[in-house]
Amino acid sequence: MTVHLSLALPPRRWPLRPALGLGLLLLVATFSLLGPWLIGVDPAVQSLAHSLQPPDSNHWLGTDLLGRDVFARLTHAAQLSLGLALLAALSAAVPGVLLGLIAAWRGGAVERTLVLLADAAMSLPGLLLVLLLAAVAPGNLGALYLGLSLSLWVEYFRVSRAAARPVLAGDAVQASRLLGFGPVYLLRRHLLPALTPLLGTLLPFSAAQAVLALAALGFIGVGVQPPTPELGSMMTEFLPFYAEAPWLIAAPVALLMLLVLGMMLFVGEEMPE
Repeated sequence: MTVHLSLALPPRRWPLRPALGLGLLLLVATFSLLGPWLIGVDPAVQSLAHSLQPPDSNHWLGTDLLGRDVFARLTHAAQLSLGLALLAALSAAVPGVLLGLIAAWRGGAVERTLVLLADAAMSLPGLLLVLLLAAVAPGNLGALYLGLSLSLWVEYFRVSRAAARPVLAGDAVQASRLLGFGPVYLLRRHLLPALTPLLGTLLPFSAAQAVLALAALGFIGVGVQPPTPELGSMMTEFLPFYAEAPWLIAAPVALLMLLVLGMMLFVGEEMPE
């Protein structure tokens, strides 16, 4: 008589903190994408007769000094901050990872040159670099995007180089080379599995840095210029009215906090395999 035993593995659960972070990011993304369609109000339309109006059924977050709808402006500001931050982070990841892999693969003079280039880039603080480019072209989104990307690529370079060196020196890669496998196979089979968890952790961190840098530049008046809605510039506009209209300053601050908190929680624990 044969007895067949089957062991049921417990279902894998998504860690709580990354799930919460992903939920916050999806909430902000949904707000930024569906908000303009839902409210159907032009964020640039002014109505001085409705200046500093408190939240009601017509203006869900009230109006600013010029009578513009705060909810409409906040949705467009969320689109700008989230979209530009993700674009800058992804644009920095591509050259950073490629240069890191080239440095680890080639070694020698090539690696020393690339490391020297990365050290030179790190000698200038990232926010200062973005500030300089933003000052050269005030209000130009292209300059802000370029500055954010140039300030973030070094992190990807250092992480990918440090992670690729032990993999390339390992027995598995050496055996694959002896069997005649080419660079594409080594990259797909050995390097990408080692780099993917690290890059998945680094990407939300760099995007959070980009969001904060963009808001900081807008707050001091050298980032995105009015009337384009942006979280930092909205804080500057609303700050003088914090006593009589506290809901104004609370709106962009809360959205910025949720956006950055979601990105930080998303990488708070190791992702499941």
